[in-house]
Amino acid sequence: MPAVSPFAFVDGALDRADHLRDDPAALDAAWPQAGIIALQPDGRAVVDAVGALCQIAAPAAAGRLPSATFLGLREGRAWFLAEAAELGLAAAPSIDLRKAAAHWPAWQATLFAQARALQHWHRQHRFCPACGGALGFVRAGWLGQCAACGSEHYPRTDQAIIAAITDGQRLLLGRQAGWPARRWSVVAGFVEPGETLEQTVAREVMEETGVRVRTHSARYLASQPWPFPGSLMLGFIAHAEPDTPRASEELEDARWFSADEVRAGLERDWKDADGEGTGIVLSSPISIARHVIRSWLDEHDARTTAPFNPGPAG
Repeated sequence: MPAVSPFAFVDGALDRADHLRDDPAALDAAWPQAGIIALQPDGRAVVDAVGALCQIAAPAAAGRLPSATFLGLREGRAWFLAEAAELGLAAAPSIDLRKAAAHWPAWQATLFAQARALQHWHRQHRFCPACGGALGFVRAGWLGQCAACGSEHYPRTDQAIIAAITDGQRLLLGRQAGWPARRWSVVAGFVEPGETLEQTVAREVMEETGVRVRTHSARYLASQPWPFPGSLMLGFIAHAEPDTPRASEELEDARWFSADEVRAGLERDWKDADGEGTGIVLSSPISIARHVIRSWLDEHDARTTAPFNPGPAG
């Protein structure tokens, strides 16, 4: 059995079956028994009366919707993304991705994340960036093709780092001005052209907090698709100098926190960040942010509680 991911949008990913994207006959044959996730224009998914993923029957009479995007296969069944309005569901109840990730089965949340990211790409890339011509989508929704100049355009994913920064004893956390009063999290930021991931970690931490990351100390942990709207979060741990953090345009405050403060922050319900009380509240359980924080705390605790070994007697 594969290990279960500690955050959302990873477990239960579809077999993307790339070879079927160029096989319209096979997709037509799969359509009558297909699963469909219908999204509203704002990216919310259509749900049933109890808030579960709506089991939509493919409208077989009219054949496969030309605009439906093939997402992949699950246990031999094809899944497609379709716009709710095209299925007559414009007024249907719906749910946002964050709420779905907290309540739906993992594979359905992962399906929703994939669908939402593709929908965003389709809606934001309607015209060719090379000549301004209209884009049409081929390969079952996975390739944008310009009708004017013939150029091809592929789905966009923006890479971003998210890092647990430590001075050896403490963890660096920051907070944005618009966040709930008690919420804190780790530093994150987008990769720039011509930059390695390790360089991004050092630059983003310096820009947002003024803390200097030690050269070559960044260590990769894991990644998470983050379709808000279309990112891939790349998690790291890195060591830094014990500089005094400062606020910046991105963060209204940044501080070092002890292991005990971080542990208490993880134990509190993240939904209480808006409520009364004292002490920090850390990121949602669906996010990789919480995973990198937990990874740092686990390593810190393992190091500080390891039994003393004096070595062989002289």
